[in-house]
Amino acid sequence: MFNSLRENIACILERDPAARSKLEILTCYPGLHAIMAHKLAHRLWQAKFYWLGRMVSHLSRMLTGIEIHPGATIGRRVFIDHGFGVVIGETSEIGDDCTIYQGVTLGGTRLYKGAKRHPTLGKGVVVGAGAQVLGGFTVGDGARIGSNAVVVKPVPAGATAVGNPARIIEVGTNDTAESSAVSAPTLTPTPPVTASTKISPCDSDWDAAPIQAMLDKGPANATPTDGTGFNAYAVDPGAADPLVKALHELITHVSKQDARIAHLCQTIESMGSKVEGQAAKLDTQRLNKLIDE
Repeated sequence: MFNSLRENIACILERDPAARSKLEILTCYPGLHAIMAHKLAHRLWQAKFYWLGRMVSHLSRMLTGIEIHPGATIGRRVFIDHGFGVVIGETSEIGDDCTIYQGVTLGGTRLYKGAKRHPTLGKGVVVGAGAQVLGGFTVGDGARIGSNAVVVKPVPAGATAVGNPARIIEVGTNDTAESSAVSAPTLTPTPPVTASTKISPCDSDWDAAPIQAMLDKGPANATPTDGTGFNAYAVDPGAADPLVKALHELITHVSKQDARIAHLCQTIESMGSKVEGQAAKLDTQRLNKLIDE
């Protein structure tokens, strides 16, 4: 019992940056209290003291806000962070080194007594806040369930599942086609522009390099991951950011439109007509440089 307690305290110190001391964890972490109470309730359940096991589980829920059925099997070094609203069903099995955040449900979709109704989590699984894992299937070792995901099918080892219904966006360290499809596009060099060139998408005459460099750099504190480390809330900081993707597309679109307008103005002026407005103020030297490139 004491060895298990020491292991749980050590894993919390490792995974939670808010933890400052062992005393704080021992006295102020409801996830730890729920796990230790479950160990007692589970032993009573295995000894066929069913009512007493349920009573211990019930008292634990009143104190911690975490409901764990005494029949559930929980491995070593399992960390329930924050924990309020977590529900773990009777036939659930949780492997070693798993992390579960608040509002998670490991529930069932069948009403047959004695059947495997609840999910099995492999080793090192991270389940994000508010996720619902429903059914008697297996979530593979090292998998990650995104926040608020609704998982009703098996998840391969090392994969990341997000959305409702959940879909697989990553397996191990290799992105799937869906993952690569959301990666941010890169700006490409402009083909030469000549008088005979048809109006087509090309690069802009304005400099997008500073913005491009800022987007490529990303957040100052972001660190790439290899898919094997611990990721809080099942979020990979190395994954493509939708905002960055949108900014890249916006830059590309503005560049194309700007260059098309410049080419139209040049064509109209070559026909002897004067173009009024801001477009007529294009610097001839810059335009010639754009054509030379």
